[in-house]
Amino acid sequence: MRSTLRQLRGSRRRSRRKAPRAVRRSSTTQPTRQELGYGAGYEDGKRAGIESFETLFDGTSIIIPTYNQAKYLKSCVESISEHTDLPYEIIIVDNGSTDETAEYLKQIGSQVRYRILADNHGFAGAVNIGLMMAKGTTLLLLNNDTLVTDNWLDNMLACLNSESKIGMVGPVTNYISGDQQIDVPYTDIVDMYEFARRNNELNSARWIRTDRLVGFCLLFRRELLEKVGYLDEGFEVGNFEDDDYNIRVRLQGYSLVIARDSFIHHFGSVSMKATGQQFESINERNMRFYMSKWGNPHELIHLVNEWRIQRDELFGTMPRAGGLTDFYPNHVLVKGVGETIYWLDNGKRRPLTGNAMLPVARLSQLDMRRYPIGEPIEANDPAILSAQSGAAGSLAASADGLRYWVEAGTKRRVATQEAAERWGLDRGQTRLMDDTELSSLQDELPIIAPVVLRQSL
Repeated sequence: MRSTLRQLRGSRRRSRRKAPRAVRRSSTTQPTRQELGYGAGYEDGKRAGIESFETLFDGTSIIIPTYNQAKYLKSCVESISEHTDLPYEIIIVDNGSTDETAEYLKQIGSQVRYRILADNHGFAGAVNIGLMMAKGTTLLLLNNDTLVTDNWLDNMLACLNSESKIGMVGPVTNYISGDQQIDVPYTDIVDMYEFARRNNELNSARWIRTDRLVGFCLLFRRELLEKVGYLDEGFEVGNFEDDDYNIRVRLQGYSLVIARDSFIHHFGSVSMKATGQQFESINERNMRFYMSKWGNPHELIHLVNEWRIQRDELFGTMPRAGGLTDFYPNHVLVKGVGETIYWLDNGKRRPLTGNAMLPVARLSQLDMRRYPIGEPIEANDPAILSAQSGAAGSLAASADGLRYWVEAGTKRRVATQEAAERWGLDRGQTRLMDDTELSSLQDELPIIAPVVLRQSL
């Protein structure tokens, strides 16, 4: 590898200051001025860190999940350092590697922030922790087995910022599934950079829309994360979590674009290949989870687009959906990372007092923040009792087997059985409705399942 850790070598990660230990002294001994100053400085630093936690910088957070394969990670970081001129930060989340990855991270220097996990949270889990740590106004997910090249990020950002409708951008590469793979003339990494230099000449004519971007390299704005949320950790270890995210982005009305004027080298899923015989079972399990969650997601996207067109014709141009919570049901119980249970009531979350008698769905903090807090509500409130009895809303099925949540003169397509179960909508008996009865109800956005999360730093 021709590059070195020029900016990184020789620097040590700054150790975090610990709170001053209590000093044993008699009841008459007073702290020294040095001890008082040290303690005051520590408290000031801690307070400043808390107050600035959500302060962002105008740059890109490059989030790299890793599991073993330290040599690939080192090469990836070196390539970023050598070929990226725009403002950025690197965040590495290690999934409990057993090789020298942890030692490398502890020596790498202050340009890289990292988190070493005790066990393997999978690709989605590691990425989510990285997203929570990120400070950039744009976010980029990057595999550890990649080498970036001249103008790679410049051109992707130019593409992303060319239209507000563009949700995510991905580059082209030598090794991937789908439309992002291109033929390359090189067989040696030494020759790769010259090919990439010629390829990476800014050219908007080479930006093409697609239905799918692979998660080896994904660029998007922070605003998209606020709307779409975190990756679904129900996809264990890896695979299909990027397909799931693509669907959620498209449901918001955003486009996916391949920037063909941005090339990066991909060695090819080295962490997943290292799982050996388990690879096929992991892939099969995640594919089943994807199908149970979405059924036919492309039909769902079509229905949502048709709904928006009809609304635009009736009411004028409607703003893009406000977030993933537009696809969540009303009048259900939810909770975030704390123990408080909330009743979702017409766009607000009302703290529940008393014992919950309905299923409680777990939501991310990004989801929870979209609901302003309302007045508390008792567990025996008539609205909740009505939901428990099925009088407020019920699950209905059409003659062709499609299911809808019927409530207050509206119907909402329920994406799958998984969605119905996760929200507790299937607790009563599903009634059959004929086409005439269904057509008399107003269509609203479909209901999808919430993501599975650990969500903790």
